[in-house]
Amino acid sequence: MLAPRTTTPWPLVALFTAGYLAPYLLPTVVGRLDSGLSVSATQAGAIGSALLLSSASAGFLLASRVDRLGPRILARAGLALAVLGYGGAALTTTVWAVVTGAVIGGLGSGTATAVAATGIAGRREPHRTTTLGLLSVSALAGAVYLTVPHLGPAHGLPLAAIALTALAVWPLTGRLAVRGTPPPQHGGGHDRPRLPHLRSGLVLAAAMPCWSMAQNSLWGVSGRIGLTQAHLTEAAVGVVFAVGLGAGLLGVIGAGALGPRLGHALPIGAGTALIAGCIAVSASATGLTTFAAGEIAWNALYPIVLSYVIGLAASLDPRGRWAVLVGSASSLGTAAGPLTGSVLSAQAGFPAMGLVLAAGLLVIAVPMTAVALRATRPAPVMDVLEIPVDAPSLPADRSAYDTAGPRQTFAAPGSAMD
Repeated sequence: MLAPRTTTPWPLVALFTAGYLAPYLLPTVVGRLDSGLSVSATQAGAIGSALLLSSASAGFLLASRVDRLGPRILARAGLALAVLGYGGAALTTTVWAVVTGAVIGGLGSGTATAVAATGIAGRREPHRTTTLGLLSVSALAGAVYLTVPHLGPAHGLPLAAIALTALAVWPLTGRLAVRGTPPPQHGGGHDRPRLPHLRSGLVLAAAMPCWSMAQNSLWGVSGRIGLTQAHLTEAAVGVVFAVGLGAGLLGVIGAGALGPRLGHALPIGAGTALIAGCIAVSASATGLTTFAAGEIAWNALYPIVLSYVIGLAASLDPRGRWAVLVGSASSLGTAAGPLTGSVLSAQAGFPAMGLVLAAGLLVIAVPMTAVALRATRPAPVMDVLEIPVDAPSLPADRSAYDTAGPRQTFAAPGSAMD
């Protein structure tokens, strides 16, 4: 995947950051569209969902094609789409043009993420590279949340931040390989290698939309919880989000230090259960203390568990196909999250929404943990059984220990060898 093999694959980390930045900035993107354009909150959420659905579609289309089409070409195409799409949406106030730009930008984000996920899966330590990517995107998103409120109310500021990030990552694509490693050929050379661990991969890919939807149902309405139920100012909510992303940085650093030593099952299972509790606390917050506690703890745990989920998907296929498919499935859930959170909160209120999401997470944690346990199960150890045999000693046949090599044939007298 990388043309020169380096210890830290910074081009892949940068691509990961460019691809994941849009989901991380989803609350401020949707909020700015709501306040800066003549659209309702539901329409703004629909634009955000269209962006993420476009990103997921790119991932599904490219899951098994990155190596064949070439990492460098695809990465540059994805970054170009992100710059043009998000940049165009940031510079216009026409609603249809903003929607078109968001969809094009989403295709670019999904393409960059697919290239990054494929390359990371082929690394010797995919979890370490994933944590570096999450560390980078968390830091950048935190900086955007702290900076954007001071730059004015324009709807395009967070979109412009995503476009500028894609533009900054472009020079690093020169270190990516022009072509990926060709897949092994079987038979006549037309057979495609099958996906390994098919059952585990399908279970994980089916669980991820639900897991991601629960996370982003809270994330999509967190601003409204802080403003309307916890009675905080917009500045205070922004500070809570920034501190939460800072806690996420610490969590990712801790996950990177631990690496795979805990396996995948414990961080995914126990971490998801703790996240469920954080969602319930945050959704029921009526003041700064409970809102900040729930949001900060959730932001600290979410990237840790996500890094282990991505690492688990990468371990199922060294070519990165499961990593891309699981990531795209996660984007589907991310896209449905704001709408789900809005509907649940409108019908039952924020506290009931939190309880429903928490219960769903506890249920979905079971198959995800089962996949992690199956993937990390050690190979069975074969015991050697020694059976003593009593047999009389036989004299060694000295002729059996002649000089190694072809046995010589002695010619008869009068032959050509005389």
